[in-house]
Parts: sequence; structure tokens; C-alpha cells
Amino acid sequence: MSESPNPALALPTAAPARWRWLLIAAVLGAVLIFARYTSRGAIAKAPATSTKTGTPPVPVAVAVAQRGDLPIYLNGLGNIVAFNTVTVRSRVDGQIVKVAFHEGQDVEKGDLLIVIDPRPYEAQLAQARANLARDQAQLADARLNETRDKDLAKEGVLPQQQLDSQTALVHQLEAATQVDQAQIDNAALQLTYSHITAPVGGRVGLRLVDEGNIVRSADQAGLVVVTQLEPITVVFTLPEDSLPNVSRHLKSGALAVEAWSRDDRTQLATGTLLTIDNQIDTATGTFKLKAVFDNKDRTLWPNQFVNARLLVELRKDQTLVPAAAVQRGSQGPFAYVVRPDGTVDNRKLRVGVTQSGRTSIEEGVAPGEQVITDGHEKVQAGSRVEIRDAAKADSGTGGAGR
Repeated sequence: MSESPNPALALPTAAPARWRWLLIAAVLGAVLIFARYTSRGAIAKAPATSTKTGTPPVPVAVAVAQRGDLPIYLNGLGNIVAFNTVTVRSRVDGQIVKVAFHEGQDVEKGDLLIVIDPRPYEAQLAQARANLARDQAQLADARLNETRDKDLAKEGVLPQQQLDSQTALVHQLEAATQVDQAQIDNAALQLTYSHITAPVGGRVGLRLVDEGNIVRSADQAGLVVVTQLEPITVVFTLPEDSLPNVSRHLKSGALAVEAWSRDDRTQLATGTLLTIDNQIDTATGTFKLKAVFDNKDRTLWPNQFVNARLLVELRKDQTLVPAAAVQRGSQGPFAYVVRPDGTVDNRKLRVGVTQSGRTSIEEGVAPGEQVITDGHEKVQAGSRVEIRDAAKADSGTGGAGR
């Protein structure tokens, strides 16, 4: 006889299965609720995303192409050379008794600089004048004797030989007076040399000797250096390939030369080209030029290094853009032009010359059009742009060149 199963023994196996199904149902419910709220958030954000249509405009800097004149310069490195530099030396021997200048003083030609003791030369001059007076007295007596001898010779009282001797004595004394006069002139000249004056107008440097020193005409050191600063010259060099161009334009008239500071930021003076050297330096392949400046404001100083700019040509009525606007590609030079609607047009260019940060455009851009000068790498034909530098757009290329 079989035994019926015990219900109490079946409960432990049925309960865990029921709790498992309840746990699964709870997890599925949580997943559905999370999915529902997530989909609502996406739907809520969808309108904000849909309002952003297209790509944002690219910020760029632009400049306006302008019509103007473009000066063509040739640049060279030069140094300032005084128009005249004189090392003043003594032409006589003696002791310095007076220094009549101050170091760094401006002097005119003929101004007294140094006095060397003049007393020895005054004594020489007095002696030469005394010799002249003595010989002149002897000459006067000899001429009187000659006159008397001529009368006696006519009467036959005096031999002709004695008359000839007296005539020779007169000629001898005339020559002696001429020698005395030459000695007077020389003594007067030596006395003049004892007062040393400025040979040229200019600025005196540091004195090389002091009062009380003995100087000699054979000394090579000199007493002081006088440098003429007005006018002054600039000697600079250019490549030999530029010589035909410079020579051709120089025949048409004087060429302007500008002197700029060593950092090439400050213009110091403006002058004119004076001459071209007569040979080319074979070691460097350059030739020298000299320009003269009036230097009234003393901005140029001897031995100063400057950047020289020679204006050889002025090209008139050119379409000018900043050099940064011209790009190079496989098809040649081009520029990005901003249309009135704010989009970009890629223009092929035929360029002229580039000078001082500006480029002349012969074809491709018209005056008044805006060209992109910064931000080229972010744009292409058809791109929409936003001008981020209005100042450049207004000023154009007006301040791009000097």
C-alpha cells in the first residue's frame, strides 16, 4: 500500500520559485520605468538641438583692398661717415700755453683752438724785419754810388769796370732784400701756426694733449679731432644685381635715401644719393653707395650703423592688399575674398611686387573688396565667416607700409 505525499514537505521547493518570479518581474518593471523617463528627456532636448541648423561662421580678420601708390625700396646695411674728419696737429714746435675750446664744443672754421708759445716766432719775425731794414739801407747807398759812378764814367773819369762792379753790388743787395722779405713772410707764417685754428666747422672731440705740454710738428698723435656733422654721409652696400636698376634711375634725377634704426622701426633721417662707387667688391658681390643728409637735428652720428633704404621707383595707382592676404597654392597665388553676404570666394591672383608688407594686385581683387588676412586655414570657398577684427577692415592697408 502506497503512501500519499506529505504537503508539508512540498512547500520548501515551491516557495523559492515564486520569489524568483517576483524578483524578475520587479527588475523588468524598473527597466521599463527607466526607459520611459529617458525617452522623455531625449524628446524634451530634441527641439533645442533641432534649432541649431548648419555650421557656425568662422571668425577671420580682413582688410580692404585699396588704390594707392607703392614705393619700391632697395635695402642695405650702412654706417655713418662724417663729411669731413680732421685730426688737428701742430705745424710748429713749442709749449702749449692755451687750450681755447671745450670738449664736445661746436666750432666754426677759423675758430681758435690752441695757442703754442708765440715768443720764439715773434723774435724770429723781428730779426727778419731788422735784416730787411739793414739791407734796404745798404741798397739805397749802393744805388746812390751807382748814379755817381755813371756820371763819372760818362766824363771818362771812372773806368767802366768800376761802374759795372757797383751795378752788380746794387743787384746783389736787391736780391738780399728779397731774401729778407721771404724770411719775414716765413717768420710771420710760423707765428700764425702758433695759433691753431679749426680747419673746418664741426664738433671737437676729446682733447689729446693738455696745456703745458711740449708739442712738435713731427708728432703723429695730434691735438684734437674735429668732425663735421652737418652735412653727414651714409655709406651702404647693395647686391651687384641691383646696380643696373640704380644706375638707370639715377640718370633720371636724384634718388631719395632713408636712414632707419638698427631694429628697422624708427626712421632717423631722409637724404639723397650722392654717388655710386666705381667698383664692385668681388669678395661680397656688392657695391657701395654714398648718400648725404643735412643732419640738422643731429640724429646721425659718425660710425653709427643704420639700415639704408634707397627709393628707386614709385608705382602709382596700384591695387594694394596686405602681403598676409596672398596665399600660395598648386594653381598659383590666390586670396580669400569675403562676399557681401558673408561667404568666402576663392580668387586666383596675378600679383605685382611686395614691398613693406604690401602687395600690388594686377588682377583678381578690386579696390574696396575685403580679403582675409588671418584665419585662412579654417575657411574654403563657400564658407560663412564672421569678421572678428573690425579695425583692420576699416583701416585696410593704410598702415601696412612705410
